[in-house]
Amino acid sequence: MSSSIEDSDAPGDGVLSILLIGPNDERRQAVASALAECKGGALGGPQRLGIVSGVVTREYDAYPADLEDLPQMLEQHCDAVLLDLDSDPEYAFDVVERICSFGLATVMVYSAEKDRELVVQSLRAGAREFLTLPLAPVDMADALARITGRRGAIGGAKGTGRRQFVFLGAKGGCGVTTIASNFAILLSQESSQSTLLIDLGLPLGDAAINLGMVNEFSTINALNEPSRLDSSFLSSLLVRHSSGMYLLAAPADFSPSLPSNDAIDKLLSVARESFDYIVVDAGSRIDLMGSALFDESSTIYLVTQVGISELRNANRLISQFFAKRGRRLQIVLNRYIPHSLGVNEGHIAKALTRPADWRIPDDYAEARRTRNAATPLALKDSPISKAIRQMARTACGLPANQVKKKAFGLFG
Repeated sequence: MSSSIEDSDAPGDGVLSILLIGPNDERRQAVASALAECKGGALGGPQRLGIVSGVVTREYDAYPADLEDLPQMLEQHCDAVLLDLDSDPEYAFDVVERICSFGLATVMVYSAEKDRELVVQSLRAGAREFLTLPLAPVDMADALARITGRRGAIGGAKGTGRRQFVFLGAKGGCGVTTIASNFAILLSQESSQSTLLIDLGLPLGDAAINLGMVNEFSTINALNEPSRLDSSFLSSLLVRHSSGMYLLAAPADFSPSLPSNDAIDKLLSVARESFDYIVVDAGSRIDLMGSALFDESSTIYLVTQVGISELRNANRLISQFFAKRGRRLQIVLNRYIPHSLGVNEGHIAKALTRPADWRIPDDYAEARRTRNAATPLALKDSPISKAIRQMARTACGLPANQVKKKAFGLFG
């Protein structure tokens, strides 16, 4: 059982709050000592950091027992997390990725190993600083100064990071649009943050039809004139769903021309300036792998089904493009029936190179009924909507269900 070594009162304005996590006492204490030099005024102390008046540190002597505990931990005013890599590197990288996915704290890691591959893996997971032990206090002060500069003013209210979720099908007809469009609605509702759904399933995207929405403008208007594209122009092209989610729909008419990667990059850049969450229905557009759609900051939801061709395609996509994505790749089994076609969980995990993250149950009658009525599944209480709601809650850092855990211990 883990416990808190040091707990301080919530820091006030201008104070940098550091969460130090290290199962190894010797390494954790070495890092804490370097932090204490910054807290105590040595090396210029807070003055060296520029825009903060002090540093408050909380220490934990164990990794979180459950990654689902992280949102609760980060809500307790945490500007940066300092994490020991050496005790369990594989799990530590999962922790780094999970913290970074919430966008609520800067992550720094420390290690006694001077291994280039370890540094590369840390950066891929989302860490912003890699500190090598033994650690000189001046190096710690410099690292804190860099993260302070990135964050700007410290101590203000935190919001969610601007995050991008891309839904890609292993094969046409896997149900990407249904899942992506309902995920966007539920993400908007659960997070109460501004959410934009972009339909890039060109040339025949049908997210608008799925949601019962009528659009005058489309992605083509944005992508054909990238030089004009700014937040104001983008907002004029959107339609708003009753849930509060916005949609940039695919064109109603067939458009034979496909936009360039540069135009897509510009669209995503502008969208991130205006919305907290960007959800993209990419259909089966693997031709866009070179665009910002699939950059390392995106969370990819690879949608497949339990079928020979679908699992084969998913395996090829994972091996070719997503092998090093870690938790930023989420595998979704759609229309899932346990033991369908005689394929068990072991067979599925072997085909996908890892277990699936999400299973959307097969309810063809309900899916067809809501589609024909142009009523989103998200607005109905069904097994499908419940599964997608769990996906949305996890994506925005909320517990997997509505029942809050008792605040007995963060890691216990």
